[in-house]
Amino acid sequence: MSINSNFSYLFFLKDSGVNSFLQNSPNKHYKATKNNAPLNRVSHPNNIQNIESLNQLEGFIKTSNNCPLKNQALNTVFADGNPSSKIMLIGEAPGAEEDKLGKPFVGAAGQLLNKMLAAINLDRNSVYITNIVPWRPPNNRAPNTEEILQCLPFIQKHIEIIQPSILVLLGGTATKAILATTLGITKLRGKWHEYNSLIIKEPIPTMAMYHPAFLLRSPGHKKEAWEDLQKIQKKLQL
Repeated sequence: MSINSNFSYLFFLKDSGVNSFLQNSPNKHYKATKNNAPLNRVSHPNNIQNIESLNQLEGFIKTSNNCPLKNQALNTVFADGNPSSKIMLIGEAPGAEEDKLGKPFVGAAGQLLNKMLAAINLDRNSVYITNIVPWRPPNNRAPNTEEILQCLPFIQKHIEIIQPSILVLLGGTATKAILATTLGITKLRGKWHEYNSLIIKEPIPTMAMYHPAFLLRSPGHKKEAWEDLQKIQKKLQL
């Protein structure tokens, strides 16, 4: 690690609230997995396959009655950031603040995400951010399997429209849904996977990371998050 990288890491830890350092432990390495399973397409009355733009997709989601979560949410939380960015971040679901403001990652987890991005010279204007589920589940619980499947065509179409060079999956829920796997985030984070689409010709390099909300609860894992951020930064520079 270079001197500049060391300083960036220290500032990242300081801004993230880490006040102690843990002893390094041996890393276990796993081969990158490929999402070779065919994508499950859920048919909608207005045929989501005909959608070609973000505006069309946002309108489609807002008028969709496919997922009951919409009935309890204040807002449809679509996306934030730069749709022309090379990097697309996908989280789990909106929380209370996101539901109130209609934007993803604006609460405490969003503030940490901003600091994480800044640590590798990125910001919300240089990435594109969305969630697996566009509506807040009651009491901020994780979306269940049925809700994820109901919303899966939305995020698949979202990726097809953006066509990012890199996908970053924040947390176990997003990782399992996008990579079509049952493995946990601890085994999937920190290595490059591939997202395959029937529409996009080339597989998209995909990095799984801990969700910022988890890092707030378990700050001892921020060192691993920093390592993952550095891998993303290196990939962007290629």
